[in-house]
Amino acid sequence: MDHTQAPVLEALRRYHDEGQLPFTPPGHKQARGADPRARALLGEATYRSDLLASGGLDDRRMTGNVLKRAEELMADAVHAEHTFFTTCGSSLSVKAAMLAVAGPGEQLILGRDAHKSVISGLILSGIEPVWVDPQWDAEQRFAHAPGPEAFEEALARHPDARGALVTSPTPYGSCADLGRLAELFHAHDLPLLVDEAWGAHLPFHSALPSWAMDAGADVCVTSIHKMGSGLEQGSVFHLQGPLIEPTTLQSRADLFGTTSPSVPIFAGLDAWRRQMVLHGEELLDGALRLAAEVRTDIEKIPGLHVLGYDDLVGTGLSVDFDPLPTVIDVSSLGTTGYRAADWLRREHRVDMHLADHRRISAQLTHADSPETTGPLLDALRDLAEHADELAAGLPDIVVPSGDEMRMEQAVRPREAYFGPADAVPIERAVGRIAAEMITPYPPGIPAVLPGERFTQPVLDYLRTGLHAGMNLPDADDPELRTIRVLH
Repeated sequence: MDHTQAPVLEALRRYHDEGQLPFTPPGHKQARGADPRARALLGEATYRSDLLASGGLDDRRMTGNVLKRAEELMADAVHAEHTFFTTCGSSLSVKAAMLAVAGPGEQLILGRDAHKSVISGLILSGIEPVWVDPQWDAEQRFAHAPGPEAFEEALARHPDARGALVTSPTPYGSCADLGRLAELFHAHDLPLLVDEAWGAHLPFHSALPSWAMDAGADVCVTSIHKMGSGLEQGSVFHLQGPLIEPTTLQSRADLFGTTSPSVPIFAGLDAWRRQMVLHGEELLDGALRLAAEVRTDIEKIPGLHVLGYDDLVGTGLSVDFDPLPTVIDVSSLGTTGYRAADWLRREHRVDMHLADHRRISAQLTHADSPETTGPLLDALRDLAEHADELAAGLPDIVVPSGDEMRMEQAVRPREAYFGPADAVPIERAVGRIAAEMITPYPPGIPAVLPGERFTQPVLDYLRTGLHAGMNLPDADDPELRTIRVLH
């Protein structure tokens, strides 16, 4: 296929060149009615690119196949059989993939390190989760994706399960053994779904970890806006093999998707594919070289350690890792990732991606250069020089072991979420069944699911974490004075 084409971008240019006059939404009418101050800040092009997909970018019956051709080019670029665009983020895509495999009351095998969008899918669909525990790194005190043996054991216990979903790479850059997982489930004629939101770049460079389609997965969900050049909310899901019908997957996506998709987001997806096919190897070569240099320079800063191969790959850990998410352990400075991230933003206007009880993460992409990594390194050196200030008056965070982090799923997420509930003081929540989801964010992996039975270690973790700077955006009570539990 001709990857110099970009059907969405070309149709957008043609729309403007032809001088199309819209008497349709959006109501700003090509920026003419937009607030002048917003136009000055956002730019005229933002509004001029914002038009209807049907009856604007294409005719009302979509006979120009603009979107279809763009999706076919994306599928060809990554060697998938089918690709679907969405402007509602991978949170939509992963729900669509789940519902294409299982329905209400049916079982799906899931890693318990799943993103909150997966839990939302369970609540909306009534699918029964069969949880597989992640592999716990006792030294680093965080989780890696579950190993194939754990999935195999879960399938033996639940032979009626309709398939499995695994997250890889994790937000920390560590990768699951997707090849073995695909072989395991395909041996039972069951599909493997992969939430690969952090892996948009993986198909475009041989030095990066294997991506889900090459490993044999049936559906792969990818956020182009995370590690790629797409706009926020730009996501694609890829399909291959005979186990899931393309029409079924598309139908499930239609249940969640908007009937007013964003043309600028479509354009970003289309442009990213063209950019990567034509220049991806070169761009990612540069990104990987730069990441290696940055990792070396950070390692020289007293009190900082960059997680690398030896930290992330091995027995009981991950099978590979992506070096672009540069994860930095700050615990030797005597501080937390929360406090370090806040200090870097306040003092240096440097925004880190991920912060937890002992780490921060600088997400590097092909867009970075010495002009961006230089200030990052300067800020990190200054951070180390202020270690005493950052450690002063630091609250303790009680981080449970891997076993202590897991709670019993006593009630299905859907029944618990919609069931009759009370708000009780956190001191009285032990032994009660959660009626809400509580998620440290980022990375967005819930610590509490609806239907799980509260234990003291998890409540202590959330209470002390919140006091230390943990962000819990979906808790019913942001101060965690109360918790929602089932009657």
